[in-house]
Amino acid sequence: MSHIITTVNVNGVRAAVRKGMTDWLERSSADIVCLQETRASDKQLHDALASALEEDWHLVSAEPSAKGRNGVAILSRKPADAVRIGHGDEEFADAGRYIEADFGDLTVGSLYLPSGEAQTPKQDEKERFMASFSRHLSGLAAGTVKSERDVVVCGDWNIAHAENDLKAWKTNRKSSGFLPNEREWFGNLLAEDPAWVDVVRELHPDVAGPYSWWSYRGKAFDNDSGWRIDYHLATTGLAERAKQAVVERAESYDLRWSDHAPVTVQYR
Repeated sequence: MSHIITTVNVNGVRAAVRKGMTDWLERSSADIVCLQETRASDKQLHDALASALEEDWHLVSAEPSAKGRNGVAILSRKPADAVRIGHGDEEFADAGRYIEADFGDLTVGSLYLPSGEAQTPKQDEKERFMASFSRHLSGLAAGTVKSERDVVVCGDWNIAHAENDLKAWKTNRKSSGFLPNEREWFGNLLAEDPAWVDVVRELHPDVAGPYSWWSYRGKAFDNDSGWRIDYHLATTGLAERAKQAVVERAESYDLRWSDHAPVTVQYR
């Protein structure tokens, strides 16, 4: 079965809707849209996306316990067969950072990995999340071998894996998101057996970007001085069926409804 899957950090769903998110959603050809950083309770999320839900989109979500922070969700053309919130780590059980849903023989995860801040408790929290989440991913990948399921974990991973994944990599070598241990952690996910595949990079090898996040400050967007931190990590069988990957970058700064752009992959 073919699927078109999009992931986007909306940077606050209510603000994104006011700026044009639902207009984008009306034009989208996606079957499934993974959302991160909704910053909304389940009720606020449903209210914000009411017009989309009236047009037969289905919604599952993991609201954050901290008001106005985090929050992940999955919109889909068909209802999910099963939904799981969290990745088995009690510390992050109600943090609104991960949700997983089954659609037939496909499992889709929406992830908002902590951003961190080098040499602070925020970075320690990020690394604790990374440690437990990698165990979850290992279990997911191993399970697909037995069940012959396809899995893709989409979202804002808050890590630029390689130099080609951010414009100003030389000045960010000590910044959270490009620290050596973060990059090594991400690379290990791609090297495990069974391995995960960075689908967008497979379809766009040896190029700068395509970036998916640009700071609102200065001329970052106009100069395309961005980071590629929004990924589709897929199991091998699904990744092999990836036909096209596109970053839906706004035509101009004033047309942005988030500081991230949707990343859309078409799977055969």
